[in-house]
Amino acid sequence: MGKPGMKSADIVTMALGSLGVHKLRSFLTMAGITIGVFSVIGVMTTISALRGQIETGLSFLGADVFQFSKYPTGIQVVGNNLDKYRKRRNLTFAEAQRYRQLMEGTADVIRMVAWKGGGTASYGGHQTDPNVQYGGTNEHFIVTNQFTIDTGRNLTAEDVDFGRPVAIIGQTLVRALFPSESPLGKVVKIAGHAYTVVGTFAPKGTMFGGDADEIAIVPVSRFLSDNGADGYSLNIATQAPSPLDYDETVDRAIMAMRIARRLRPGDENDFDIYSNESLVAAFAKVADTVSDGAFVVSAIALLAAGVGIMNIMLVSVTERTKEIGIRKSIGARRASILTQFLLESVALSLCGGVVGILLGIVTGDVLAVMMNASIVFPWGWTAAALVVCSAIGIGFGLYPAVQAAGLDPIDALRYE
Repeated sequence: MGKPGMKSADIVTMALGSLGVHKLRSFLTMAGITIGVFSVIGVMTTISALRGQIETGLSFLGADVFQFSKYPTGIQVVGNNLDKYRKRRNLTFAEAQRYRQLMEGTADVIRMVAWKGGGTASYGGHQTDPNVQYGGTNEHFIVTNQFTIDTGRNLTAEDVDFGRPVAIIGQTLVRALFPSESPLGKVVKIAGHAYTVVGTFAPKGTMFGGDADEIAIVPVSRFLSDNGADGYSLNIATQAPSPLDYDETVDRAIMAMRIARRLRPGDENDFDIYSNESLVAAFAKVADTVSDGAFVVSAIALLAAGVGIMNIMLVSVTERTKEIGIRKSIGARRASILTQFLLESVALSLCGGVVGILLGIVTGDVLAVMMNASIVFPWGWTAAALVVCSAIGIGFGLYPAVQAAGLDPIDALRYE
């Protein structure tokens, strides 16, 4: 009973030993498999690591909140014609106010906001970098954008009505401008305009690799007055009273926005609407497209690598014809020869696959960590890669193995 086991072990030892004879050739053959597996595992690891964080980050709107804007989100606009959106009229403060009036009794939480590109904040001898998120909004910002007041107070409707020069700042600004004193009541300059700090936000952390605490908001009416209303299009967010009322609220809101925008019944909507769910769905679509692209690239690379394995194995059969003849003449069976060459082919493929998996996981997780995402191990894709590599080794190594096993021992011994 022990002989068959020893024979199998000998076959494996001989197969691996044959690969070691031509190290450079084996390495180059494995490299094709490594590249193919690396491309798909690296992409899948990165996407898997980022998916949870990005989907959480995309949920920057509060529960049951939807938003109107001039443009689609950056995710949704991929592949679309931007000129179509640039030609749209801005959503103005007057339209936002009219929309709010029309929604009375349907939704009470309506936030309007306009953002200015990176600005600098200063106080006394202290100054921030020029990346402050500076925007104008109203009292509903903290609800619809999931911020919390840490000290002081929130903006009020009166602040907006009277255009008061007041501001709420994030913790990054607090640390930079007020390292040893309270910011409340102090006058700071933000993008060249003076505002009295009436509140601070609780820490928010990072989002998409950016600092969500590097933020300053002021009443939207004051913001537009200070920066020029013509250059800004407002984003208008609305929170439905409850999940059960969400769809009905959206329908009424679209009608109200059309009225506020003075669109005729046959006119196309000249605004976009999105929610957390639509943002997550849009990201998933982009992620799936990237995954499909990586799969196609890896499939092409693996096909080319498989052809390379077949070519190398055929060369090996030719080089070892006399060896095969000697083994057959002393009693080696066809099955043993076939198994040895198949094992060599599978070993080449699997070794290249394992290296590709390791490189892909390490690279993917490094990229994920750089974007503050958690490290993951893509078990499913790893298992699939090992199965595919085994299949490639068998599929492309079968013909050379059959050729080797079918050699006539007398002809093989005469081969020079």
